[in-house]
Amino acid sequence: MTLNDLLGDHCQELGPSHRLDAAAMAPYLALLSGWTFDNGSIRKTYTFGNYYQTLAFVNALAWVVHREDHHPDLLVQYNRCSVAFNTHSAGGVTRNDFICAAKADAVHAQGAAR
Repeated sequence: MTLNDLLGDHCQELGPSHRLDAAAMAPYLALLSGWTFDNGSIRKTYTFGNYYQTLAFVNALAWVVHREDHHPDLLVQYNRCSVAFNTHSAGGVTRNDFICAAKADAVHAQGAAR
């Protein structure tokens, strides 16, 4: 499994049998810089120069995750946005969460490149 595998994949409907335990999450977390498992979700906080950049990221991320039909919890502040993914239908973290985490990182990287 590579980062490109996650970026090229799409979310699927997953149930409890697809929930990942800590050992199964480890290779995914190793691929994604800054993501941690905490309180039943994978989480990362992105920082920005100002509120406009924060909202631009949130809007771009919303478009991406809506296409995946897999929506995170967001905490939006002036110059940062905390993102938390879990798969409610599975009662924990699944591959879908890592697919969307990889795509969130890509959205952030695109914004940073501008």
